[in-house]
Amino acid sequence: MLLQQQQFTDWHPFGLTPIVFMHYSYPSERQYPVSVAPMMDRTDRHFRYFMRQITQRTLLYTEMVTSAAILNGDRNRLLDFSPLEKPLVLQVGGDNPQDLAECARIATDWDYDEINLNVGCPSSRVQDGHFGACLMAQPERVAACVDAMIQATNLPVSVKHRIGIDDCDRYEDMAHFVQVVADAGCQVFSVHARKAWLKGLSPKENRDVPPLRYEDVHRLKQEFSHLWIEINGGFTQLFQVRDQLQHTDAVMIGRAAYDNPYLFATVDRDFYSEDIHPPSRLQVAKAMMIYLEEWKAQGLLKPHAITRHILQLFAGQPGSRAWKRLLTEQGCRPEAGSEIITHALDRVLATTTGPT
Repeated sequence: MLLQQQQFTDWHPFGLTPIVFMHYSYPSERQYPVSVAPMMDRTDRHFRYFMRQITQRTLLYTEMVTSAAILNGDRNRLLDFSPLEKPLVLQVGGDNPQDLAECARIATDWDYDEINLNVGCPSSRVQDGHFGACLMAQPERVAACVDAMIQATNLPVSVKHRIGIDDCDRYEDMAHFVQVVADAGCQVFSVHARKAWLKGLSPKENRDVPPLRYEDVHRLKQEFSHLWIEINGGFTQLFQVRDQLQHTDAVMIGRAAYDNPYLFATVDRDFYSEDIHPPSRLQVAKAMMIYLEEWKAQGLLKPHAITRHILQLFAGQPGSRAWKRLLTEQGCRPEAGSEIITHALDRVLATTTGPT
């Protein structure tokens, strides 16, 4: 498939020389077989920039941002991102069609690639706001929200949801939900293959306790073959992604992306057919040194806001414990700069003689 190419000028990730790099804007057919799930307190702009040093093509999401926050809060803080983070999806939470339509217009102005409606979060705070997973019980309400968003933007509008909630967890219940929302114009559904218990389980327990039911998502794709169905839940290895792509259009990886980010080093080559050599962990670390210095020069945040996201870069490798300990101890010092990453790298390199 031919891709439309646009040029942007930005800073080279491994040096301070301005370069021209290529950003790909895709035609209407969706081409993202792998994505990183939206995760609260994790997938902020600094984590996304870090992931872009590892994979250029994987679809990334923001943390969920409520419609009220977008409409009434500090939009620059909530919505700004570097062009290097694209392709990027804004995930919103809300249940008011008019408010969500305005959020879709704002997402268009901010140049996001897609806008996603959260119908999967089970936290009590989200339920109190009457959005997230509890909306699975009101497919017509979700359809009204989706319709309003579609009318307000030319961006793709997608929905992320569970396979069910509480006792409304039959396959037929999920299929009805998808049918109603699809009739409103939604063509892309990311499905967390666990139900959510809205009462009695914490959000953390809802990520582990309800059993995974991959077969329900596979059946959904079989019966709604015209829709783009992405599966999410429990994936930690790329061989699992390959297996799931035999049954679905895409695979979304959540916690494993944070716990083992270098897992994505070969994704561009293996799933997007890019003729590239995967970056080394050392290259990624050096890129983040430059990034940290750029933010330090602005005096806008503590180093920990960036270094906390790179703690798992050497997960499973010799020196990983020393790397994490030094970054954790030194990252909270307001005056610290990229030298803390240099020192942490020295600890890693002192423990290994192989490639990093």
